[in-house]
Amino acid sequence: MVAPLCAILVLVLMWVAETLHQRRVTSLASLAFGPDGKPAFLGRVLPWLKAPAAALATWGLLVLATMPPKVHPPEEASEGEIKHVMMILDVSPSMQLIDAGKEGMISRRKQCATLMQSFFRRVIMEQVRLSVIAVYTGAKPVVVDTRDVEVVRNILNDLPMSHAFDPGQTQLFSGLEEAIGICRPWAKDSTTLVILSDGDTLPAIGMPRLPPSVSDVLVVGVGDPRQGSFINGYQSKQESSTLRQMAARLGGVYHDGNARHIQSDVLERMMNAGKEGSAIRLTLRELALMAASIGSLLLAAIPFLLAWGGTRYRPGVPAEA
Repeated sequence: MVAPLCAILVLVLMWVAETLHQRRVTSLASLAFGPDGKPAFLGRVLPWLKAPAAALATWGLLVLATMPPKVHPPEEASEGEIKHVMMILDVSPSMQLIDAGKEGMISRRKQCATLMQSFFRRVIMEQVRLSVIAVYTGAKPVVVDTRDVEVVRNILNDLPMSHAFDPGQTQLFSGLEEAIGICRPWAKDSTTLVILSDGDTLPAIGMPRLPPSVSDVLVVGVGDPRQGSFINGYQSKQESSTLRQMAARLGGVYHDGNARHIQSDVLERMMNAGKEGSAIRLTLRELALMAASIGSLLLAAIPFLLAWGGTRYRPGVPAEA
């Protein structure tokens, strides 16, 4: 209540002071504005903006000064607002090859962990549930719908999961089928599939149909896409064309994650999928900041604007043509 009363008081006092000042200016109008005694448009309007500008600044600064500080932790999402991130992680032996990262000096598996840690830092984890499915010659759920980021970090970084599978070729489709079975009962448009792999051989037909719960698919490739490394008698590199084809067939996006983090605009679009746009809600603190900023800016700018365009009269001897 103090801030509005002080703002009104400042408004009235400034208005009275400006009225008295205008009377004095009128008596000297011919000296200030030339023979016609009329100011320019800015000279007529700007002086009367001082009072509301001062009132705005007063109200905003007093509100900010008297408002108790408050921490705004991220709110827990309701059951219908939870976003699920389903990671399909390739754990085949080729993911241990060291040719990833900007310098090509870390393993493909480590690059996957780095990419997802960047992902975790840029989303509101209180509103996200994480799942990881390990894929090699088959698919095994490792963790489903957890909110514990540290568990997922440990899985991505250090957990040796290739030993849980029989040797053979990587079957990413089995991971897709496992993920679809898990996320099928979840709410519509609540799930983002993130596939982390160095590539696979895709069959011409048989792409699993995604359930309504899946809103977005992000296929992230790791490993050098140009120069391969030998493992088990064959050359392994990131099969970017295959991963790009998989993303297209799933209606998703392919990202070469070998040297670049996932773009923030892609993350924002994925995490906001299925959410209706809501109006921006301004709190009293934001309104006070806006009022203090606008009022202070006007008070600082008015003298310069008056000096620049307050009058069209330019005293002195005109320059000869």
